[in-house]
Amino acid sequence: MAGEKKSNDFQDMLPIMADKLGGEGLIRELCNGFNLLMDRDKRVITFESLKKNSASILGLQDLSDDELLGMIREGDMDGDDALDQMEFCVLMFRLSPQLMEESEALLEFAMEMEFKNGARC
Repeated sequence: MAGEKKSNDFQDMLPIMADKLGGEGLIRELCNGFNLLMDRDKRVITFESLKKNSASILGLQDLSDDELLGMIREGDMDGDDALDQMEFCVLMFRLSPQLMEESEALLEFAMEMEFKNGARC
C-alpha cells in the first residue's frame, strides 16, 4: 500500500515450534535451518552463504551487509567469522526471549530440587 511504512517486526516462533514439535523436533528443525543457510563446502554459515541463502530461501533480501555481519558476529563464539551448527542453535535460543526465560526457570527449579534433595558435587 502506498505510503505505508515497512515493518521489520520480529515474531518469535521458536516457543510455538517447541510446543508443537517437542525438544527433539525443535532441534531437528534448527538443524534443517542451519543446513539451508550453510556453505556446502565449508559446512558452516559464512557471511557469503548467509547473504545468498537468506535472500533466496528466506526472502530477507532487504537485510544490509552490516545486519548480516552482525548476525554472524553475535553467534560466533570461536572467532572464525562463521557459525557452526552448535553456534547457530545457541544463537537461535538466545534470540528467543521466551525460550530463554523458560530455560532459566527450568534451571532454577532443577537447582532447587537438587539442593532440597541434598545433592553433593
